Amino acid sequence: MSEFMIALVVLAVVIVILGVKRVGQGTEYTVERFGRYTRTLSPGLNLIFPLFDAIGAKVNMMEQVLDVPSQEVITRDNAMVRVDGVVFYQILDAAKSAYEVSNLEYAILNLTMTNVRTVMGSMDLDQVLSERDIINAKLLTVVDEATTPWGVKATRIEIKDITPPRDLIESMGRQMKAERDKRASILEAEGARQAQILRAEGLKQAAILEAEGSKEAAFRDAEARERLAEAEARATHMVSQAISQGNINAINYFVAQKYTEALKEIATSNNQKLILMPLEASSLIGSIAGIGEIAKEAFRKSGKGDE
Repeated sequence: MSEFMIALVVLAVVIVILGVKRVGQGTEYTVERFGRYTRTLSPGLNLIFPLFDAIGAKVNMMEQVLDVPSQEVITRDNAMVRVDGVVFYQILDAAKSAYEVSNLEYAILNLTMTNVRTVMGSMDLDQVLSERDIINAKLLTVVDEATTPWGVKATRIEIKDITPPRDLIESMGRQMKAERDKRASILEAEGARQAQILRAEGLKQAAILEAEGSKEAAFRDAEARERLAEAEARATHMVSQAISQGNINAINYFVAQKYTEALKEIATSNNQKLILMPLEASSLIGSIAGIGEIAKEAFRKSGKGDE
């Protein structure tokens, strides 16, 4: 009897030891009873019935990364490029990831590679090279929707490298150089055009200012001639009055004026370099004296009129 009790105790201890399961953080275990899924063990200490239950799958619940191998993709404009990338995913339901799909990583990898060809094959080469964010977003939407029944959440998909063929790279380099040369020529032409416009504006302003100056000079000259004409008119009027009153000095004034003007024209002539001619200085002086007499009489009459 004592041996039987010892055997029962030993058996109970073994059953307890086998039934206690320690699950690590970030991991979940599925429990199967006679091969059928019953429940999931969360992190910590858990108890099972070792004679009836068994651990089915140990599932990593942390976010994981999966490398997408390089593959060739043909774009919509028949350009072939080589592409690779990475997939970040996290298991949210341990039971679905263990029993809804066989070889989860292989399934996610092939699903991603297939959709890379689909998404990039619907785009032109220029779009593939310049719209990487759009490609990543489309891939993430498609893959996440497809992996939801497996209890998986695709958190991020990134295209790492897009490598066109060597001849296509050289062609793109020549195209970029041609575009830069074109932009440089356009900028140079625009600069020359702007310079011509500014130069024309400057000439226009200079012509306007010159015309304004000529206009102002003409106005000043006309005003001066007008004042000179008024002075000559007043002088002629005074002389005419003196002549009408029989003043001989007025006649001498006209003679002296014409005489002086004739001498001025002779002296300033471009065709004459040296002139020798008799000059009666006494006649010119007498005419000037006559002019003085006319002025005195004019001032005398003006004084009497004021009285």
